[in-house]
Amino acid sequence: MLILVSYGVSTETAAGRRRLRRVAKVCLNYGQRVQKSVFECQVDMATLEILKAALLNEISLDEDNLRIYRLTEPLSKNVQEFGKFRATDFAAPLIL
Repeated sequence: MLILVSYGVSTETAAGRRRLRRVAKVCLNYGQRVQKSVFECQVDMATLEILKAALLNEISLDEDNLRIYRLTEPLSKNVQEFGKFRATDFAAPLIL
């Protein structure tokens, strides 16, 4: 399944800036950055639970915001892209 992870981390303190970097690193392990605090991730249900636990371990529930959206099929009807960046199609063959 394709999910969208979006977060807002308070960066007013040094601890907040560290949390921001750690949250981004967790997301990079599971998907691709499509905007500064938005990632697309191709995961199964078990991996989604692992990702969610890792993110909840990093953020502060009192100061930060985390949202995870499940993108429904068919993606061609539910996801529109405009501008320079083009996301990687996880279902297509990968050519190096």
